[in-house]
Amino acid sequence: MSLFKQLCVAICVLMLVSFAGSVVVNVESSREQQVNQLRAHAQDAATALGLSLGSHLDDPAMMELMVSSIFDSGYFESIRVIGADEKALVERSGANLGEGAPQWFVNLVDLAPAQGDAIVSDGWNQAARVEVISHPYFAIAKLWQNAYATFLWLALISLVCIVLGVLLLKRQLRPLEYMVEQSNAIARREFLSAPNLPRTPEFRRVVNAMNQMVEKLKALFDEEASRSEKLHAEAYQDSLTGLANRRYFDLDLQARLTGEERASSGVLFLLRVNDLIGLNQRIGGQRTDQLLKAVAEQLQHVSQGRYLLARNRGGEFALLAAGIDRQEAEQLAEKLGTGLLSLQQTGASDCHPVAHIGITTFAAGATSSELYSALDAALAEATSQTRTHWAFVEHRQKAAVSDEHNDWHRLLDSALEQGRFLQYVQPVVSAADPTQVLHNKVLARLLDEQGETIAAGRFLPWLERFGWTARLDLVMLDALLAQLPDHEGKVALSLSGITVRDPQALQQIYERLRLNPDVSGRLILELDEGQLPGAIELEAMTRKLRSLGVELGLQHFGGRFSMIGNLAKLGLAYLKVDGSFIRGIDQEGDKRLFIEAMQRAANSIDLPLIAERVETRGEWEVLQVMGVSGVQGRLFSEPAAWA
Repeated sequence: MSLFKQLCVAICVLMLVSFAGSVVVNVESSREQQVNQLRAHAQDAATALGLSLGSHLDDPAMMELMVSSIFDSGYFESIRVIGADEKALVERSGANLGEGAPQWFVNLVDLAPAQGDAIVSDGWNQAARVEVISHPYFAIAKLWQNAYATFLWLALISLVCIVLGVLLLKRQLRPLEYMVEQSNAIARREFLSAPNLPRTPEFRRVVNAMNQMVEKLKALFDEEASRSEKLHAEAYQDSLTGLANRRYFDLDLQARLTGEERASSGVLFLLRVNDLIGLNQRIGGQRTDQLLKAVAEQLQHVSQGRYLLARNRGGEFALLAAGIDRQEAEQLAEKLGTGLLSLQQTGASDCHPVAHIGITTFAAGATSSELYSALDAALAEATSQTRTHWAFVEHRQKAAVSDEHNDWHRLLDSALEQGRFLQYVQPVVSAADPTQVLHNKVLARLLDEQGETIAAGRFLPWLERFGWTARLDLVMLDALLAQLPDHEGKVALSLSGITVRDPQALQQIYERLRLNPDVSGRLILELDEGQLPGAIELEAMTRKLRSLGVELGLQHFGGRFSMIGNLAKLGLAYLKVDGSFIRGIDQEGDKRLFIEAMQRAANSIDLPLIAERVETRGEWEVLQVMGVSGVQGRLFSEPAAWA
């Protein structure tokens, strides 16, 4: 029972005891008063009658008249005039008038009739004796009226006091409710401070101490996040332009070429500034650096945050555009060429052209050396051209199924309509004890017309190109909800960024979850770090999922490490570190330093960190030492059909 309820019960009990005590004391006091009045009434009547009868002892009719007049004028049970021989000279008694109150009250007060006695004298001799017994009807009726009025008044006062006491108590305990909210927020990795301190000195001190603790935790987290971000920038960011460096670009490219789940296809650009050494000599190092920054800005303007940009070395820049075809790549090259031309016109460079651009395609299964060779060939061709300063060299790959647009369109459309997507799972296990499964990650596999399975990396780029990723998310969610009752433990399912940014598709997700309350506490939805919606939309989505009993996790994390400071208030289930940062971590010290810093930042807000694509024992042992919560990869289990 909460403190508020306990205090409310205590107030009610105290008011009840006070109320009952007041009623009992009032009734008892009134009872004593009525008993005394009954005695006085009986004795006064007996005395008056005794004095009046002294001169009429010889007149029975007069005695009868006088006794009747006294009897009829008050509430008497009986009046008797007894002679010297103990015989009744006159006797008058009446019918029972009733009690004048409920029987339970009559039994409770137990008010008996009162008796009065007086002597009738004849000169100096006692001639008779008068006995008067008062009927308690009137006294009981008055006592009941008094008790009833007192009961109603005290009940009203008690009720008002209880209501006011509860309202006052609720107002005074409001700081405790906020402290509970603060504690729950800390458990969700949120940091809340009470804006207004309470007036009560005790609560004021407690709330102030709570605020100081929250601010201290927030400062520690910000410090760890800042340190981790600095290490990330040193290891994977170009200091001059702020773009990614060659190392990070190669990590991302390798993940797209080899990872089954992250594999994709698209186009690679390699831009090389013309005559960089000569520019340094002619215009100086400072102006050359300004030119490189301007080229980076042109690349950012053209990509609009959709593509990965990097500065490889010197005057060489790379752009990775996943999910686009040759026609879109050529349009992008034309737009980039126009932007570079403006740099020459403004005098940023004295070379024409400012840079040459080589373009090639990439797909899962290719090697980075093959792609860079194709890019070098494209650059050589671009250098020899005079009309355009970019060239496209096609890089083709062997594939199990046709890569033709129409074939993929037909295959994927029929698969979505017929539900020919299989659910594979790969367990995510504890880093300390691989036998303990934290949850199972659900993976999509396409069943083609020949009955062969195709990994997600092969068909996801085409789904994105056709705008069908939301359809796949709904198909996979429906299949998972159908199978979930037959399995135990938690499961995780990825959602695409297109689904999250589509209000209609997101509402369909919510509706399915609402109609399946069994998923509460068992389902985790995952978002890709590179496909997150805006901060406001992401926070609203987290709250909505939490109300449905569904958690939210972040996968492929590491590229946008600067956003970790904004994750504290989301209450995420975990962070999954992208496998590109895990590969070879036992052999590369700077990767280890980066993941250690990330682990400290996540640990400061009690956010579990999970490593993706753990494939060697050395990687696992390093992650164990770091204290990473969970691991996922082929070292522990291959993806298998969810039977």
